[in-house]
Amino acid sequence: MPHSFGAVDRLPPNDTPSGWVEPAELSVIGSARHYDRLNWFDWTVVGAGFTGLAAARRLAEMNPAAKIALIDAKPVGWGASGRNSGFIIDLPHKFDLDSADPVRLASILRLNTQAIKDLKNHVERFDIACDWSQVGKLQGAVQKRGTGKMRAFAQALDKIGEPYTVMDRAEVATIVGTDYYAGAIHTPGCVLMNPVRLTRGLARSLPENVTLMDGCPVVRFAREGRGFGITLRCQGTLIEIASASTLMCTNAFTPEFGLLKNRIVPVITFASMTRPLSDTEIEAYGGQLDWGLTPADPGGTTLRMTRDRRLLVRNQYDYAGHYGVADTELDRMREKHREAFNKRYPMLNKVPFASSWGGVCGLSRNHVSYFGEVSENVWNSSCHNGVGVARGTISGRLLAEAASGHKSDLLKQMYAVSNTPSLNPPDPFLGLGVRARLKLAAWESKEEI
Repeated sequence: MPHSFGAVDRLPPNDTPSGWVEPAELSVIGSARHYDRLNWFDWTVVGAGFTGLAAARRLAEMNPAAKIALIDAKPVGWGASGRNSGFIIDLPHKFDLDSADPVRLASILRLNTQAIKDLKNHVERFDIACDWSQVGKLQGAVQKRGTGKMRAFAQALDKIGEPYTVMDRAEVATIVGTDYYAGAIHTPGCVLMNPVRLTRGLARSLPENVTLMDGCPVVRFAREGRGFGITLRCQGTLIEIASASTLMCTNAFTPEFGLLKNRIVPVITFASMTRPLSDTEIEAYGGQLDWGLTPADPGGTTLRMTRDRRLLVRNQYDYAGHYGVADTELDRMREKHREAFNKRYPMLNKVPFASSWGGVCGLSRNHVSYFGEVSENVWNSSCHNGVGVARGTISGRLLAEAASGHKSDLLKQMYAVSNTPSLNPPDPFLGLGVRARLKLAAWESKEEI
C-alpha cells in the first residue's frame, strides 16, 4: 500500500545514554563536510543500530558501485543498540519460547547463529575491541516460578537438540558469587560483549561506499522525483538528500515515519551498572569475572559481570510513548535496582552504581516481528521483542539481500518466522493497558526480581 509520508515530528530524545563507556566516547563518527556534495544515494538506511549497520554493510557488499547513506539521529552507540545488557543470544528467547514448533525454533536458532558468525567475522577482521567473549550464558531461577520456567526452557532445547548443563545452587554460586539462585541452565552458544564498543567498531569499519551520517535526525521523509526526498538536521543545518530506495531500521521509532502505525508497542527497560570493584570487594564477592545471567522468568532480573569488574543489574519496565525517560524516573528505577542488587550481594551493599539508563525496545501484542517491503521501495524490520542484537543483525543483512533481489534459504526462514504485528488501541488506552500488564507481570514475577 502506498504511503505519502511527510514531516517527522517526534525525534529521539536527548536522554541519558548507557554507562558502557564514558559519555565523551559517544561522539559523532560521520563527517558533515561530505554531506553537501553527496546528495544523491542509491540506497538510504535509516537507523545505525545493529540492524542498520548490518543492512548498510550488506548493501555495500552486494552493490559495490552504489552510493549508500546510513543515517542516525544520535551518535552511533547512543540509542537502543548501545543500551542493552551485552548479550548476543543464539537460542530462541523470551516470547520465541512460547512456540511448540521445533521447525520454527530451529529456524530462529539458525538465524541467530548466523548473526553471531557474521559479527565474529567483523570483530576479528577489523580488530574491534569490544570484550567479545564466547562464554555462553546462564538462565537462572530463584524460586518455584523460575524453576518451572527453567524446565520449560530445557524442554525447548531438547526439541531442537541443543546442548545445555543444569547447575544447582552451589554450582551457580561459584560463578556469580551469590547463593541467591536455586539453579540455572548454562548454554554455550551465547556471546557477551560491550555493545557500545561493538556498534561503534562496526560503524568505523563500514565499506567505503557507505556514507555515515550519525547525529543527523531525519525531519522529513517523502516520496518525490526519482524516489525519496529526505531532510536531515546536521549540526544545526538542514541537509537535503535524495534516494531511490530506503531501508527503515528504526524498530520502535518506525511509526513516526508513517509505517506500521499502531502496531508497535514501545517499552523501556532499565539498567544500572557499578563502578569497577576494588580488590577488597572482589575478594568479598568471591565469584568469577565475565559472565551473564538472564532470568528464566522474563519478568525477573538480568545480571552481568564484566571483564573489568563491573556488575550490571537490569529489571523494571515501563511504557515508552515518548521513547525516553526523565532523570527523576531513573532515580526511582535506581532504587529498585539497588533493592535487587542488595538481595543478591549484601556484602557489596556499599558499592555505588556509576550509571543508570533506560533503553527502548519494540514489542508487538502478538509477539511477532515484522520483516519485508512495508511500502513500495521501503523495507523494514521491526519488533524484535527485546532480543535485537542477533535478530537485528541477521534482519539487517537479509533485508539488504531481499531489497537487492537476492534469494536464499536463510531469507526464506526469516520470512517464515516473521509476520504482521497486531493492531494496538490508540493512546491513552494503549499506555494504560501496557502499564497495567507490566504491573501484573511484575507482581507475578516478584519472587524472581
